[in-house]
Amino acid sequence: EDVPLTTKAQPGPVTMEKLTSLAKRRGFVFQSSEIYGGLASTWDYGPLGVLMKQNVKAAWWRSMVQERDDIVGLDAAILMHPKVWEASGHVAGFADALVECKSCNHRFREDQLDDAKACPDCAGELTEPRMFNLMFKTFVGPVEEDAAMVYLRPETAQGIFVNFENVQTTTRKKLPFGIAQMGKSFRNEITTGNFIFRCREFEQMEMEFFVMPGDDDKWFERWVQARVDWWVGLGIRRESLRLREHGPEELSHYSKATTDIEFKFAWGWGELEGIANRTDFDLKQHAKHSGKSLKYFDEASGESVVPYVIEPASGVDRGFLAFLTDAYEEEQDPSAGSGQAKDDVRTVLRLHRAIAPIKVAVLPLSRKEPLQELAQSVYADLRKHWFVQYDAAQSIGRRYRRQDEIGTPLCVTIDFESLEDRQVTIRDRDTMEQVRVAIDELVPALRQRLEG
Repeated sequence: EDVPLTTKAQPGPVTMEKLTSLAKRRGFVFQSSEIYGGLASTWDYGPLGVLMKQNVKAAWWRSMVQERDDIVGLDAAILMHPKVWEASGHVAGFADALVECKSCNHRFREDQLDDAKACPDCAGELTEPRMFNLMFKTFVGPVEEDAAMVYLRPETAQGIFVNFENVQTTTRKKLPFGIAQMGKSFRNEITTGNFIFRCREFEQMEMEFFVMPGDDDKWFERWVQARVDWWVGLGIRRESLRLREHGPEELSHYSKATTDIEFKFAWGWGELEGIANRTDFDLKQHAKHSGKSLKYFDEASGESVVPYVIEPASGVDRGFLAFLTDAYEEEQDPSAGSGQAKDDVRTVLRLHRAIAPIKVAVLPLSRKEPLQELAQSVYADLRKHWFVQYDAAQSIGRRYRRQDEIGTPLCVTIDFESLEDRQVTIRDRDTMEQVRVAIDELVPALRQRLEG
């Protein structure tokens, strides 16, 4: 049985409860292994969620790789030689200080506690902090022994650095150029939470942009602005974003400068993307530990240099949550009729058309033939072009609200007049305007509205 799409309550602020409820109810995100009680901080993307997630990644890849001639792609393996993580500093330094309550045995990151002596859950005494490495360990081969131990990668960046020479040689790219990669990463976080914001298994979108030493400051500023513009261009309100520069005391060991793009989530400001000037640290470290030269010969100057690197790095899951949060809106329902009261509240996801999981919904006014046959024909034709949903259940008003709630930009309604005049009605999610269009002209009419 379907759940109500509107309530008599006044529109309210976006809360995590509303977002998680919508995500579960409409098939965006489910708790992993839910029938067994769930596994903490792991999530499964449902039928709508996987489409939206793919759209986020496709938009990033299109902007980073397809539309530029100075960036190429890579898909490096999750499992890498253990020495990669020794060279990068992850084995020795990728750790947090862990404390444990002696009473309830709950564990916390020391740097996230207001009082490092008392448990925030039961006020019990905490243990002395001990360092906890965040990398997951596994074993290659049939015997679990140290010689066969490897790590699940905690970031995708190192796969780019160790392939720098391979990519540069095969593509013959000259500085400045970048290597982009999307993929899964794993961190055994002590403290997780806020839905999909901080997970132990997550997906990253990272790009390493290699530049001549001395040009790094200029390119760092360019990439900070470019990344803000990308989020805004896909519908994130500019007032929902802010920049935060890292102070000297919080810079990573490899970073000369780092700026976070923060988003105003339902609980407050949180990191959405980080842009870092990694200098030449990574390439020098891998050259030192592998014995392979990772220098670049610059024909203009006749010098061999180790490039500096600017890294814009963001999480797919955090981006997904930001788009969901910023698009969520409750408004006083401007429509009347169709079983909806005038004082109802309409829930709508005003997702950018490029991000919306379903682009078009086909809604026959009746299940009777031959109207159903015509609607199925239109549905089959539109599926060749976009992800389309067919919905014939309940009143047309409820179906409109159902599509509004999952962010579908356009609905196509087939009524009994369509059998006579071969025209259908396009209804816009945001303006709620309706226009009559001939079926023969429907695809270009929808494309113009979806793709501009």
